[in-house]
Amino acid sequence: MNLIQPKRIGIVCKSRAEDVFVLDKLLESIEERVEITFDEATAHKLQKRGVKIEEMNVDLLICIGGDGTILRTLHALKSPTPVLGINMGAIGFLAEVQPENGVSTLTNLLEEGFEVERKERLSIAINGKTAKVPYAMNEAVVITSKPGKMLHFTIFLDGEELERLRADGVIFATPTGSTAYAMSAGGPIVDPKVNATIIVPIAPFKLAARPTVVDINSEISLELLERKDAELVIDGQFYRAIGREERISITRGEPALFVKVWDKHFLKLRDKLRSEEEKNAKNIGTEVE
Repeated sequence: MNLIQPKRIGIVCKSRAEDVFVLDKLLESIEERVEITFDEATAHKLQKRGVKIEEMNVDLLICIGGDGTILRTLHALKSPTPVLGINMGAIGFLAEVQPENGVSTLTNLLEEGFEVERKERLSIAINGKTAKVPYAMNEAVVITSKPGKMLHFTIFLDGEELERLRADGVIFATPTGSTAYAMSAGGPIVDPKVNATIIVPIAPFKLAARPTVVDINSEISLELLERKDAELVIDGQFYRAIGREERISITRGEPALFVKVWDKHFLKLRDKLRSEEEKNAKNIGTEVE
């Protein structure tokens, strides 16, 4: 078991008051012990010098915010860097540490080191080109640009036609992303240890159309069959219009690195989903009162 002892730590933080409050608490506990680099937005808030995320050269990158903050950070990184998320969002599947545990968790990591967990990502190419298209941590989605208008497309698996559909779109998800948009669209929950890509049609006009799990080493491709407005969306952060003449290919990408906090994925998943259900139930009860 190889443990990493971080000497240089990068920090990315949302600018809300509650996020900065957590950041200040973390800084009090570590700023005398390690070299700290801030992204430009965080540095501006603290009136310090910062660098672009893609220029950070650190042993550990801390993201204070929700899963969206982590996804945007991963899209910006140019080389794999272990990430630790402090959850200031709603559920936090990627941001695993609760703010009240931030100081103790980080102190422990500095004293004892940490293990790295690799999470699969997908590489998306448009007409064979991956330039300027980030890896998908959760999912790559091809969806209609006009609500109420279905797309007509064909999905190929390793060059063979897998499915021909009329639907609002389709989700290509990683196991990590199986609990995100894919789950909301009726897809299965898949253990991150499974090397798979999950294909989930969105509102298909076909009774036989069902979510499909395939080997992540397969090449998946999609072709539009009609000239209708469509969009490629990656992790809810990157958007690009696509046309009928453009072919989208999905293959295994470079994995993302995370600090290993939990050993039991499904126990963590159960706790996260149960917490959200209890919160929603409480909110409904308050509204009724």
